[in-house]
Amino acid sequence: MRVLTAEQMRAADAAAVAVTGDVALMRAAGEAIAGALRQLAPGARKIVAFAGPGNNGGDAFAALSALGGPSQRVVYAMPAPALSPGRRDAQRQALATGVVLRPFPLTYDDAVAAIEGADIAIDALLGTGARPTIANEFEIAVRALGSGRARVLAIDIPTGVDATTGAAAPNAVRANATISLGAPKLGLLLEPARGCCGALYVGDIGIEAQIDVLGGDVYDVLDAEEFLDLLPARGEESDKRSAGAPLVIAGSAQFPGAGVLCARGAARAGAGYVTVACPETAAAAIRGHLIEQVVVAYDERDPAGAIETLLDLTRRSTSVAIGPGLGLSDAMGEIVRGFLTKLERPFVADASALFHLGKHLDVLRGKTCVLTPHEGEFARLSGEGTIAPGERIARLRSFVTRTGITTLLKGNATLIDDGTTMHVNVTGTSALATAGTGDVLSGAIATLLSQGLAPIDAARAGAYWHGLAGREAARLRPVGVVAGDVAEAFGAALPVRAHSSSTHLRRLL
Repeated sequence: MRVLTAEQMRAADAAAVAVTGDVALMRAAGEAIAGALRQLAPGARKIVAFAGPGNNGGDAFAALSALGGPSQRVVYAMPAPALSPGRRDAQRQALATGVVLRPFPLTYDDAVAAIEGADIAIDALLGTGARPTIANEFEIAVRALGSGRARVLAIDIPTGVDATTGAAAPNAVRANATISLGAPKLGLLLEPARGCCGALYVGDIGIEAQIDVLGGDVYDVLDAEEFLDLLPARGEESDKRSAGAPLVIAGSAQFPGAGVLCARGAARAGAGYVTVACPETAAAAIRGHLIEQVVVAYDERDPAGAIETLLDLTRRSTSVAIGPGLGLSDAMGEIVRGFLTKLERPFVADASALFHLGKHLDVLRGKTCVLTPHEGEFARLSGEGTIAPGERIARLRSFVTRTGITTLLKGNATLIDDGTTMHVNVTGTSALATAGTGDVLSGAIATLLSQGLAPIDAARAGAYWHGLAGREAARLRPVGVVAGDVAEAFGAALPVRAHSSSTHLRRLL
């Protein structure tokens, strides 16, 4: 699903207005918001909206008009000296269907009293062009929305956040849900704005044609249906190798668990035959924890022999995961670089492999691969130091443009870039903040590569599924999730395909 910056959204809106008109566009927005209200507050008896002076406020009128019904529907509207045709139509339609229009509250007590007893309150104060500051005239309503007196639905963006950068004012509205009209806005997928959105819905307002021809950088996000479309299906005639046969090169005497977790991630993501290659000093420990996977040992003290052993294993494998727990010795660096130089299979490189590739990225030229650094590893890998707040997108794009390597930058909002499209993953969760979950992710990506997905698709599908598994593991174990729980949750975390073909309202978060 295409993700837009505030500037891109303004361009798409203007193009759509030129084609369909302001009135039709606002009516479509009203229908989408009404659909979200029906989901969030079925049978609501009282719905209150705080409407700003622009078209964001007009969307609230359009929504309550489209919602109809016997509920009490009230809009507290700021003075709007120059109404657009769409807003003028929305207000007229709303009043005709029984919506009550009242003056905007002048005191905090009045604002709190306005939403007292409401089943849901609507934040329709500012649109996507707003900055992460809150002007004085909006502060009373923002404080009331934050009082906890009612659940809050934000239209397009919660007031006080930046729709492009994800910056947020300290007192920004923290909504229970946000409906982003036309397309998700980039900033809403990034911290700290993401924490202000609550459940994030995307409402279709009929501007896909205008979005498809937008210029500028291209951003994308998966939803459940798109993820399921990416996921390879195992054919009825599959055998264990055609189902996916990744080779996991991971683990060491110090970190045998990394090899175990990577192998389990690969297996639980659907691989039919997982082989683990590890140093002789780690083989016994790894074999003690793996039953279904084959473990092959190599002699780390003999880099040339180790490389030949690993290359021989790739003849019976269809992808490679390399790096988790391998260690940082010079001999291991020689093995990693020598092996990857000669490797002809698609691969994912993580952890120790990234350390050994830090000043040798030329080894990856022309390879079919994914790199999966966290921010600390990326600082070394890129050679440009620590990522400053707000620079993750720019730094990743610069690195991928320079190297041509598909890269997944881990974080709560994981970013995946192939130089063409920047993908933002929205399923991340704090449950993944535990040792070894990155090893599980590498195994899952290796399986998807082994099943034929391109690096960018294996990376974004793997990140999406990994996040869902983290959430499922946290549901089963609210405290104390470990990486093995995440691997075991892959199957249960698969989303169920929607029976309805309607895409007018999709949930992302």
